Amino acid sequence: MTLTDRIKESFARQGLLRTLGARVVSVEPGAVTLALPLTEALTQQQGYAHGGVTFSLGDSAAGYAAVSLLEPEFDVVTSDMTIHYLAPGAGGTLEARGTVIRPGRRMLVAQADIFTVDEGRETHIARMTGTMVRVAPRA
Repeated sequence: MTLTDRIKESFARQGLLRTLGARVVSVEPGAVTLALPLTEALTQQQGYAHGGVTFSLGDSAAGYAAVSLLEPEFDVVTSDMTIHYLAPGAGGTLEARGTVIRPGRRMLVAQADIFTVDEGRETHIARMTGTMVRVAPRA
């Protein structure tokens, strides 16, 4: 099974992101990009991307970037995550680009940059940094 197949198979089991309509855009060792069409159902009262949706997509992109560096039988859980909202997210698609900053044996530090992409124009709306903890598969 390829790395991309492994990430997509795991992603397909994510109930929240599947419900929201997210998809895997690209997978490389240490870097994963996820995208989500920004529909009205995912906005807050002013019509911008809801902060919780932005956070969820970024957390998953960072987490899968970490998973991409591990042996196939391991996964990660988020230990902590900080988000800095940089601009309101409006229109088009949310895109989260997760990368690993520091791989470790047990803990990996990762980040995600979240953009809105609308008619080819990107707006950087958030940056997240967090720690992912390696976990063994559930029995």
